[in-house]
Amino acid sequence: MPEQNQPMGTEHWPVEIRHRQAEKLIEIEFDDGKVFQYPAELLRVESPSAEVQGHGPNQKTIVPGRRDVGIMAVEPVGHYAIRIQFDDMHDTGIFSWRYLYDLGRDKAQIWQGYLDALASHGLSRDPRAAKAPAHDHGGSCGSGGCGHKH
Repeated sequence: MPEQNQPMGTEHWPVEIRHRQAEKLIEIEFDDGKVFQYPAELLRVESPSAEVQGHGPNQKTIVPGRRDVGIMAVEPVGHYAIRIQFDDMHDTGIFSWRYLYDLGRDKAQIWQGYLDALASHGLSRDPRAAKAPAHDHGGSCGSGGCGHKH
């Protein structure tokens, strides 16, 4: 069925969502039988929030130092998504089923892209070594009025 005929662009629906706090991951089984495991670090650095993704093309922020991040809570958002509260207090991203399915399907490529971006910017996954780049959207955020935590 074409994407535009699917609610929220969703083609695959979760049948089960498991928050594995000790392992710092979420596991989702979808209706097509695929099961994806999402480490907390991957979910945090690929959060669909404006803080991470920016407000437009080419504004994505590289989020360093999240190797040890954990997940405190997973909450449903309607019938189309979940919100994840991370232990670094980030909780603004809404993870739609489609976003999660695509992230699970393309996890290896997305993770390698993240590792490459860290390396090219001299950043680290290690919280003790990470140096966050200056947060700049060309002045569109002013003093944080865009909703980002500056």
